[in-house]
Amino acid sequence: MQSNACFLLACILITHSFLIAPAWANPEAIKTLELGSSAPNFSLPGVDGKDHSLNDFSKSSVLVIVFTCNHCPDARAARGKVISLHKDYKDKGVAVIAISGNDDKALRLDELGYSVYGDSMEDMKNVAMEENYDFPYLYDGSTQQTTKDYGAVATPHVFVFDAQRQLRYAGRLDDARRSPKNIGTPYVRQAIDAILSVEEPETASTRPFGCSTKWSWKRDGVTKDNAKWAALPVTLVDLDGKLAKSLAANDTQKLRLINFWSTTCSPCIAELPDLVETYRRFQNRPFEFVSISIDPIEDKSRALKVLIEHQAALAARTAASLKKENRTSNNYIFSGSNLDELADTIAPEWNGALPYSILVAPGGKIVWQHSGRVNAVELRRALVNYLDNPSAH
Repeated sequence: MQSNACFLLACILITHSFLIAPAWANPEAIKTLELGSSAPNFSLPGVDGKDHSLNDFSKSSVLVIVFTCNHCPDARAARGKVISLHKDYKDKGVAVIAISGNDDKALRLDELGYSVYGDSMEDMKNVAMEENYDFPYLYDGSTQQTTKDYGAVATPHVFVFDAQRQLRYAGRLDDARRSPKNIGTPYVRQAIDAILSVEEPETASTRPFGCSTKWSWKRDGVTKDNAKWAALPVTLVDLDGKLAKSLAANDTQKLRLINFWSTTCSPCIAELPDLVETYRRFQNRPFEFVSISIDPIEDKSRALKVLIEHQAALAARTAASLKKENRTSNNYIFSGSNLDELADTIAPEWNGALPYSILVAPGGKIVWQHSGRVNAVELRRALVNYLDNPSAH
């Protein structure tokens, strides 16, 4: 009797687990809309605070729908081209709209290393404002139903419809990939011109090379990645004058973020999560985060406790690079007695106020510095500006 009861309870628990399992747990097969198909209807919120539907563009002779996002380098490179499409064709009866179908909670932090912003609606508003988008930018990340209906598998993925809203072209903008320049065949422009001339597009279909759509079922990967990071060890080692000179010289190919902090400094503690998240975002690029505590050496255990609480660990890629420098950690506590020597060695313009952060380029040049709590967006903007074009600095 007892074994039967246990078996019944197990069945109930298993059934219950399936019932409460999140809808995004399993991958779905996504099929791109076939040529000649009618444009699926939609009603989506835009960065302008309004909802937009397919019928809103019924008077346009051509409708161009660009599935894109904020974070993908290919999508970022395409921003200017989408803006130009709208500008060049808006008086010719062509409507251009952009849709982000990414679930922003399905993005691992290390997938955000090429962008200042993520893919949330709030981030979309920031991008639209900064880029002066004069066309609708819509969010489909909540349900992703529209993205599934169209079968947008990458960013950017473009769909061009005629006046009857029949699909006449689907694919990429041109052959530039992640270059902002116009390279190769301008497939979308050719398709628009052909439709306006009542002709068939010379090329009706291409592959949309770019970052894959971040479907909600990928949230599981985010959970696993966060757990993996949380399990990494956090260390804190003594920093002497010789090592300080080495950090300042930065005889590596990495951009180095150095942050001076203390456990008694509230802004220091408040900004630490942003610094760690920024490091996690850019960990797969030539970049590292170095923290330097100026707490008294006898408070080393206290400083280490704070770093552990904020998961200031060392990424695998950085750990590999540290071996070449004979280093073992990214977190240090100054072991000397004269803080002026530390400042003069690494950050000569630092007046001693905490927190203080600098970006040190390969060769030792300081390319960015900030006194006080950092603004995460401005820090990441400085990172992107340098890492995307280091020769300009």
